[in-house]
Amino acid sequence: MKLGVRLCVLVISLQLWALGQGQELEPEQVLVFCDDKDVEAAVDLALVKYNEKLPYGNQLALYQILEASTAQSDSGTQYFVEFNGRVTDCPAGGNKVWRDCDYLSTGNQVPSPCNATVHMSETDKEVLAVFCDPVVEAPVVAERSTCLGCPKEIDVDSEDLKAPVTYSITRFNADSDSSHHFVLNSVGFATRQVVAGFRYRLMFDMRKSNCSKADHKELNDECHPDAEDVELAHCNSTVDVAPWRHETAEANVECAPGPLQNFEVFRRRPPGWSPLRNFNNFAEATPASTASAKEESLEESQELSLTAVTTASRDPEPAMPPTTTAESPFHCPSKPWTQFVPLTIPSPAQEKSTTPPTVVEGCFSDLDLLGKK
Repeated sequence: MKLGVRLCVLVISLQLWALGQGQELEPEQVLVFCDDKDVEAAVDLALVKYNEKLPYGNQLALYQILEASTAQSDSGTQYFVEFNGRVTDCPAGGNKVWRDCDYLSTGNQVPSPCNATVHMSETDKEVLAVFCDPVVEAPVVAERSTCLGCPKEIDVDSEDLKAPVTYSITRFNADSDSSHHFVLNSVGFATRQVVAGFRYRLMFDMRKSNCSKADHKELNDECHPDAEDVELAHCNSTVDVAPWRHETAEANVECAPGPLQNFEVFRRRPPGWSPLRNFNNFAEATPASTASAKEESLEESQELSLTAVTTASRDPEPAMPPTTTAESPFHCPSKPWTQFVPLTIPSPAQEKSTTPPTVVEGCFSDLDLLGKK
């Protein structure tokens, strides 16, 4: 009894000491239902945010919610959700949201694993982080005439990128808490769109320089990559410029730790990240092969169930019911948001099979229903 009391006092003392040191105790995560309305609302916010960041390609739509958990705090509830998405027929940057789109029946047939962290309260809803595996196989897009006013890909070595890249890095250095300025390392992708001026969308990475903010108010010719302390960050940037109006360019920059790899559009960023902290390696999401294996396992179980039902209908003796796995207590994974129907191409044998059905003399045929004599 005395030992239990001492342990309780010790735990409470440690908690009070942690609070006194200015450290917040992380709230405990609790599993919730995958088909919960609030979980679905969190996934909706995450997908809308993710699709807004896509500079090219097609939007993603929800396919299945795999797992969900929550953590309560004084400011509201944080939702941690794992789900699968599928490529839709809606292009990136279009007017439609993913709920109004249909799955593409061609191209990549494997869902994209996604992870999201969403903060929700009675007065505020915010997507803290969202990451989806990039789609390896690009969807087939029909050729079309030139679109006036649409984003056009430009060469990463073009002189036209010098100004928007400079604006983006200047904005990052001004807003970040890093003790040093960052300089350009490489540009991976860039587009330009004619709006009320020019809108540039950039994907690039930067490297920590030798110029500290205490000694240098801004970048200059003396700043170069720090060879001893290597830190990288990759960024997505949107810059609006109109040189003829003599207005200051507007730059919206979002960055995450690490180099630019495979032109990933929007990587997961942990809450509270800043360039001053060490860049951490993010855990890889579930590979596409795992998702494919789950689908094959589901198809095999359906085939076994169908075989058992057919055998029972032919056998006069009662058959044992097929063995089924116990349903998840949290309804995970959820039912597909919309049924996915892959495109099927008829085989040559089916296309050549045009032989009319045999008509037995004295019996009616389908042609008699048409009223032909």
